[in-house]
Amino acid sequence: MLAGLLGWPQGTFASRVGVMDGELEVRREIDGGLESVALKLPAVVTADLRLNAPRYATLPNIMKAKKKPLAVTSPADLGVDPAPRLRTPKVEEPPVRTGGVKVADVAELIARLRNEAKVI
Repeated sequence: MLAGLLGWPQGTFASRVGVMDGELEVRREIDGGLESVALKLPAVVTADLRLNAPRYATLPNIMKAKKKPLAVTSPADLGVDPAPRLRTPKVEEPPVRTGGVKVADVAELIARLRNEAKVI
C-alpha cells in the first residue's frame, strides 16, 4: 500500500538486496527457485527472514545499555505534525435482522418462497 500511495516500485520478501548502476537488485525465493528484480530508486522493499542473521546481546552489553541515558524527543522537536490525517465521516450499525422461521416440511418451504418471498 505504501508503494502504491507513493508511486514507487516495490520488492517483496527480499532475501538479498544489492545496488548496481543506480538500481536496486532484489533477490527473493519463489516456488521455482530464485527470482531477481531490478528496481529504480527510490523503492519500497520488504525483507524475508533470510536477509540478515540476528545478533544476540551479550550480558556485558546489556549492563552497559542500562547505564546509558535515554534521550527523549517530542514530535515537535523533529518537525513532525502528529495530527491524524484520516477522517471518519460516519459510523453506524447495520439494521437489525429479523429472526428466521422454521418450516415443517418442504411443501411449506416452497409455498413460502413462492408466496411471501416471491423468488420462485
